[in-house]
Amino acid sequence: MRSKIWVGCLGALCSIGPISIDMYLPAAATLTVAFGSAPSHIALSIPSYLVGVLIGQLTHGFVSDLYGRKRPLYAGLVIYAGSSFACSCTQTVDWFIALRFLQGIGGSAGMVLARAMVHDRTDLQERARTFSTLMLAASVAPLVAPLVGAGLLEVGGWRAIFWSMGTVGLALLALSVAMPETLPIDRRALTGSDRAPYGWREILYDRQFITWACTSGFLQGGMFAYFAMSARVFVDAYGLSSGLFSATFAANSLGMVIAAHVNGLLVLRLALKRVAKSALWVSLVPVLALLALYERPPTFLLLGSVFVYLSMIGFVAPNSAAIALARHAERAGFASALLGTLLFGIGAASAAIAAHVMPWAPERSLMLAMLGCSALAILCTYMTPR
Repeated sequence: MRSKIWVGCLGALCSIGPISIDMYLPAAATLTVAFGSAPSHIALSIPSYLVGVLIGQLTHGFVSDLYGRKRPLYAGLVIYAGSSFACSCTQTVDWFIALRFLQGIGGSAGMVLARAMVHDRTDLQERARTFSTLMLAASVAPLVAPLVGAGLLEVGGWRAIFWSMGTVGLALLALSVAMPETLPIDRRALTGSDRAPYGWREILYDRQFITWACTSGFLQGGMFAYFAMSARVFVDAYGLSSGLFSATFAANSLGMVIAAHVNGLLVLRLALKRVAKSALWVSLVPVLALLALYERPPTFLLLGSVFVYLSMIGFVAPNSAAIALARHAERAGFASALLGTLLFGIGAASAAIAAHVMPWAPERSLMLAMLGCSALAILCTYMTPR
């Protein structure tokens, strides 16, 4: 029971990212009016948050290998809660964007340290199962967060959304106090070793880490491309209503939730690499078939192909993370941070490329991006050491 409670707390920490992005999206138009700013200026708050996440992951991961997991976790959650409350009080859009950057730095602590804490206490197989459970939480949050945000917007305005984020940060801080420290003093890089500042070299020179991190990163790059292109494809090009478009997002998140749950059961019987490789081939086939058979595929086939592709992430992401981190018990925090940075970096590049490949045919641009990401992910698995 204690183990389940511990994993549940880690899942809540992993959900900070989706909550911080998706909960306030219903208030985008309201923020434009409240700050008297252009929508494009308000939209900068999302990349500002993501840049904070990238910087924060590396910082928290490195510090946690030196001083343990809990102290940087406390610091991150205090920054997250404080910046969330400050967002609710700010009067200018420039301060709002800057505070969102701080929110990303603080919120990234839970995301990166949850993986490191799992690595500290589990073996390879159990690690993959636990990562699958954490992915369930990260996949459910996007389903719930917009609905909660819309309700808070209706009841208390946009400021209530950020008050609730700050409250969530304080609640997670209280939970983290009760959680055990998973990195004992004798295993910290600060003791008996002067190699800590150079740990990133050993990680980046590890072919197993790089290939499996890139495997997960490339496959999730197709997901980021879908996020960037979905409105242009399904609303502008195919004419889906806003309600149906939202339902497709919910269905895709549900697909990843189910896949992550099934993966947790499969890894009890099958090798992690076998499950991941099979899922990668499944992600490739529908997209390749659509590109080969249709100039402009029917809506239901394109939606089905996207659903299959995104669902396969539920099999690949947790297994790839477990394999990538397997050799880095001494610096699991920084390895987890580098893993997250690679995922976000590849995802951002994939989204940018997809938006500019074939702007006159966004549906083919999306399919080409997903096909390329899936093919590169498969290629990475055949470059891994035996």
